[in-house]
Amino acid sequence: MKIGGLQKLTLIDYPGKVAATVFLVGCNFRCPYCHNPELVSPELVERQSQIKESDFFKFLDERIGFLDGVCITGGEPTIHSDLPKFIQNIKKRGFLVKLDTNGSNSEMLEDLIKDDLVDFIAMDIKTSILKYNKVRAKNKISQVQKSINIIKNSGKDYEFRITVVPGIVDEKDIEEIGKWLKGAKKIVLQQFRPKKTLNSSFKNIKPYSLQNLKKMVKILEPNVEVVELRI
Repeated sequence: MKIGGLQKLTLIDYPGKVAATVFLVGCNFRCPYCHNPELVSPELVERQSQIKESDFFKFLDERIGFLDGVCITGGEPTIHSDLPKFIQNIKKRGFLVKLDTNGSNSEMLEDLIKDDLVDFIAMDIKTSILKYNKVRAKNKISQVQKSINIIKNSGKDYEFRITVVPGIVDEKDIEEIGKWLKGAKKIVLQQFRPKKTLNSSFKNIKPYSLQNLKKMVKILEPNVEVVELRI
C-alpha cells in the first residue's frame, strides 16, 4: 500500500472516536480545491516521501488499547486493489475503520461493506450532478450514484460531505444536492480553506461567510435527518 502520510492522533476525523488517520497516495479525481495536492498530482507524488506499510502496522501495534479506530483517506483509497487486505490487517488488530471516499468505485465499496470491513463511511459529494465536470469526474456520475444508494442502504454509520467552494458549489447546487440525497441520515457542510490547493488559483478564492453557510444548512434541512456545519 502506498502511504503518503499519518496523523497519529485525531479527535475530529472519526466522529465520537479517538483515531489515527492514514493518507493513501493517488486519486482518480482532480478537484482544483483539493487540500492534499501532494497525494494527487503525479509530479508532487514523485517527490512525496512514503511510509512503509510495515512501519504503519508497527505504529498500530503500539497503539492497541489507546486508539478506537483508523480513518483511511487520501487521495482516494478505493483506487487501490489491495485496500481490502490492508483493512483486514487493521481490523484484526481490533480497530474500527472509517473510510473516506469520492464514491467512484461502487463495486469495491459494496464488497467492503458486505465483508464488514468498514464501520463508518464518509463520502464526498463534490457538487450537483451537472457540475461534476468541474472536478474532472463527469464520467464517474453513474458510479457516484450507485455508491450513494449502497451507503444509504448499508446499515453502517455514514455521512455525506460537501466542501462548499465558491464557483464549484452555490445555493442552487445545494438545493439540487438536497433533492439528490433526499432521505440521507446526515450531510456535513465543510468550509473551504484556501491555504493549500491543487490549482493554485483557488488560493485566492474567498470562502463563503458564516451567514451564507447557515443559509445553505437551512436549504438542506427539509431533505435529510441531520445537517452539520463544520467551519
